[in-house]
Amino acid sequence: MRIVITGAAGFIGSRFVEMLLEADLGYDEVVVLDALTYSGRLENLELALTDPRVSFVQGSITDPGVTEAVLAGARAVVHLAAESHVDRSITGARTFFETNVIGTQTLLESARRHGVERFVHVSTDEVYGTIPEGSWREDHILEPNSPYSSSKAGSDLAALAYHRTYGLHVNVTRCSNNYGPRQFPEKVIPLFVSNLMDDLKVPLYGDGLNVRDWLHVDDHCRGILLVLQGGRAGEIYNIGGGTELTNRELTSRLLALCGKDETSIEPVADRLGHDRRYSVDCSKIRQELGYVPQVPFEEGLAAVVQWYHDNESWWRPIKESM
Repeated sequence: MRIVITGAAGFIGSRFVEMLLEADLGYDEVVVLDALTYSGRLENLELALTDPRVSFVQGSITDPGVTEAVLAGARAVVHLAAESHVDRSITGARTFFETNVIGTQTLLESARRHGVERFVHVSTDEVYGTIPEGSWREDHILEPNSPYSSSKAGSDLAALAYHRTYGLHVNVTRCSNNYGPRQFPEKVIPLFVSNLMDDLKVPLYGDGLNVRDWLHVDDHCRGILLVLQGGRAGEIYNIGGGTELTNRELTSRLLALCGKDETSIEPVADRLGHDRRYSVDCSKIRQELGYVPQVPFEEGLAAVVQWYHDNESWWRPIKESM
């Protein structure tokens, strides 16, 4: 039984592959697909590739020849491949629409042609826009504010359209902000930790009061696994961590864990179109599939900071090339 994981050499994808193998759901052929662009790193799959069930294919989801080849005979697809960094989308939007919208449609079409039985499309809470109070349910309108989030909203709609038009068993998951080991150091937590390790300042956008809900990558992957096994066709599932912090609060915790104080903060001009607050309502996935986050944020954050301290050889070459 074949399953295809796209974006498998990235931060979330590589951890999902490991947890899928640990869960042993009966997939005896796990095809991991990644284009190995700047944030996809084959070393992230070092452990997974020792498993005889796993094979790696380098290729882009925008290439129909690639998607047709890897999806032939596949029972399921978990689609994580995406351009995902908001700042990069502001300075170079086209790549985001090519990968996230056209790439997703290309993959969906191959899944339809080959009779794939389950297609899980992994998305983001950023498609909802910003919410001053309360939390988004899955039926909230989409109000994306960045090229990144609008490209993801487009890919969500494409996935759902393939369910409604062609009957493809599609699920869409929308997660809150992930953190964990092997996260590319353009993202806020690894960027700040690695800067502090080098006695550099950390750039804090605007007044630092933008709010995010933090989700450990292991909890996110647990949620995706639940949806893969039991998600109802055509349904959307929010996956959150339940820890909402302002960016300034997060920064203060990172400073304390790294033995620094607020003199290490460098205020910078706010990001264009910066969403003020994200918050997802996870009652649907809890009630239908039994999802409960298992990693306490304080414990998870401390472990992640320690991981970056212990694995300098992983992140330093990346930062030197950025």
